[in-house]
Amino acid sequence: MKYAFLLLLFTLTSSYAQTDEEAIISLLEKESSTWRSGDIEVHASCWSIQPYSRIFVSMADGNSMDVPPEMMITPPEHMVGKGGTSKNSNYKMNISDNHAWVSHDEESTNTDGVTNYTYEMRILEKINGSWKLVGQSIHPRKME
Repeated sequence: MKYAFLLLLFTLTSSYAQTDEEAIISLLEKESSTWRSGDIEVHASCWSIQPYSRIFVSMADGNSMDVPPEMMITPPEHMVGKGGTSKNSNYKMNISDNHAWVSHDEESTNTDGVTNYTYEMRILEKINGSWKLVGQSIHPRKME
């Protein structure tokens, strides 16, 4: 009887445990939405800036920007909180111990109804048991 109870307890608790893949997707969805909503505190909590962190952004005109990673923690007010929505899809990831890379597509629509599409590569680390972004690379894509 005692073992049956322990087995039942283990089954119930393990069915509610979030996998690393689910935790990473949840973090990326939160990071995208908090940027648009202007919730800088929660957005910053998605990140852990490391000495090797890098944010690389390609522009539609072919130029690129090497964005200071600290901008993810303390962005200028004019860059965040403009509203709109985002939808991430086509997740592909490699998780190895406490490190992961994830690529996905993002569809972002601003408050004027203009939609932009990007390919994104995200670099994450599990720090103190929680996944955090440590770097990213964003590239525009055209939709036919």
